Amino acid sequence: MSPPAIIAPSILSADFAALGKACSDTIDHGASWLHIDIMDGHFVPNMTFGAPVVTKIRPHVPRPTAAHGVGTFDCHMMIAEPKKWVKDFQKAGCDLYCFHYEAAITSTAAENPADHSEFRTSPREMIRYVHEQNMLAGIAIKPETPVDVLWDILDNVDKAEVPDLVLVMTVHPGFGGQKFMASELPKVKALRERYPDLNIEVDGGLSETTIDQAAQAGANVIVAGSAVFGAKDPADVIAKLRSAVDAER
Repeated sequence: MSPPAIIAPSILSADFAALGKACSDTIDHGASWLHIDIMDGHFVPNMTFGAPVVTKIRPHVPRPTAAHGVGTFDCHMMIAEPKKWVKDFQKAGCDLYCFHYEAAITSTAAENPADHSEFRTSPREMIRYVHEQNMLAGIAIKPETPVDVLWDILDNVDKAEVPDLVLVMTVHPGFGGQKFMASELPKVKALRERYPDLNIEVDGGLSETTIDQAAQAGANVIVAGSAVFGAKDPADVIAKLRSAVDAER
């Protein structure tokens, strides 16, 4: 049996003029986590918000009482220098720091925004560093990245360097409201077959019309933005997404 369903609405689709209330209401509607999309205008062409916004919304949602628990802030770091921002987001209230594999293999080992380093980081080093800051670590891959780049990382015997979650993007990262890419689901299926206990997240184009495909492939962590925040009855949508995942466990 795969891990339980986790529904993580993306606040990129929330009302920014009342963001704190939108976050607390979404948890009250039955969401497990909140998915927080951080974009820097470099790794992806769009820009969203940074650690100060996370700091402001954190008091509106109680911290999880256990790892992966309700209220988890799942920060999806679509940024070019992910190691530089780990400490800032930990201080802001992030619970799960999910960086991109593609950024980790090209970025520096600098540990603060103003720092510079001649050394490179790596996915394994990033995971260890996030864990050292007392956060869960996630690793994400873009549609153009093959899933087998993750095998060595996930098979590592040193658990400090193994991610707590893998995020498979089902759209090209950078903008909300894109069409779901079913072409990415074989990656999810391969991950689930190899790692039955892994939290596997999908992000992009998830709704009541696409959830069955994702759930059947083996995804258990579901990111949905406009499908939840644009719904007349968000609680009903969240319940239907959860039911679809639970039906495939």
